[in-house]
Amino acid sequence: MRFRFLPYILTSVLLTGCIHSRKVQETEVQHVAINSSKPIASLKVVIKPAAERTHKYFHNIKGEKNVAVVANQTSLIKHTHLVDSMLNAGINVVKVFTPEHGFRGSADAGAMVNDETDEKTGLPIVSLYGNHKKPSADDLKDIEVVVFDLQDVGARFYTYISTMTLVMEACAEQKIPLLILDRPNPNGFYLDGPILEAKHQSFIGMHPVPVVHGMTMAEYAYMVNEEGWLANGVKCDLDWIECSGYNHRSFYNLPVKPSPNLPDMNSVILYPSICFFEGTRVSVGRGTEIPFSVIGYPEYTDKSFSFTPLSRPGAMSPPYMEQLCYGIDFRDSVPALKENPGLRLQWLIDMYQADTNKTTFFTSFFTKLAGTEILRKQIEAGMDELSIKQTWEADLLKFNEIRSKYLLYKDF
Repeated sequence: MRFRFLPYILTSVLLTGCIHSRKVQETEVQHVAINSSKPIASLKVVIKPAAERTHKYFHNIKGEKNVAVVANQTSLIKHTHLVDSMLNAGINVVKVFTPEHGFRGSADAGAMVNDETDEKTGLPIVSLYGNHKKPSADDLKDIEVVVFDLQDVGARFYTYISTMTLVMEACAEQKIPLLILDRPNPNGFYLDGPILEAKHQSFIGMHPVPVVHGMTMAEYAYMVNEEGWLANGVKCDLDWIECSGYNHRSFYNLPVKPSPNLPDMNSVILYPSICFFEGTRVSVGRGTEIPFSVIGYPEYTDKSFSFTPLSRPGAMSPPYMEQLCYGIDFRDSVPALKENPGLRLQWLIDMYQADTNKTTFFTSFFTKLAGTEILRKQIEAGMDELSIKQTWEADLLKFNEIRSKYLLYKDF
């Protein structure tokens, strides 16, 4: 498979728990983020993920080729799973790899996902999570091409970009072409957050990119490959199929939840800001019907909103299970996030300042999420949101210079 150098666009840089409701009022704040100066356009354009554009790739992988697919519940061609569609078209799919949360997307975050056999197709499913995050040479034996199709949400700590990176490395090492079927980034209309420092690399952050990177999976893979970020300097024989009708000003509603605890578009849009609380004592609503749309914990002093986490699929043992938590409902903030994109650090700052025992507020996981120790120190020192974001500005501009080289769609 021949690697393509496609035209790219230079960017314009412009600086069931029990629920009792009170919704936070969004205050107007200044955000130092790279985004559009205008609201995200509600364009009447049909956006088609690459998987649906079968005329662009089915003919290239038919015949005698042994095909492996990296897929989960988001890998759909309209209402039919990609794997089923490929088999129905006579494509010789022989193996499926699946990321965190499993092939059907029901496993808890961080839970071990075991290898299994798909009941419908009889295909072997190989988990790329737990202790086996990268396909081995044996996994790829006799495979002639790997097809990758996962719906990402555009945040550095969402692990599908890490899975993609390790699949790229494995394909490069075994000299197997990789074809990425691109999907829109639902948070692809801005950049924000600190850049990951190399000493804090992990599976929830492998590359020197900000928390919100503003790239699709194909764009991100293109960048990783060309910037030499694969281990040992290997380079993947990479190709992709683009989405149609998409650009970085598009607002894309995901047709399927990308993971168990991102059940709707409110949670997807809020996720980059709310996920920081996973590195604190504060619950993000796992075990409720609205995870990543609410935050709270039992000792929070404002009692006007509450929720009770319960054991449920995708959150079998959530923090504060069966305990009444008080906190904040952020669902009313989503329209403002679309109009004025950017991480809402103020939420984190406010919760820290309200905590009566600040020594236990942050956990060690917070540094992995942030990709730096500096953010925690800035919050502990009492810096305000704007001042913190100004310390990211130069690094964001440098990253955007790199990012711009690999964009496949018109930028914001």
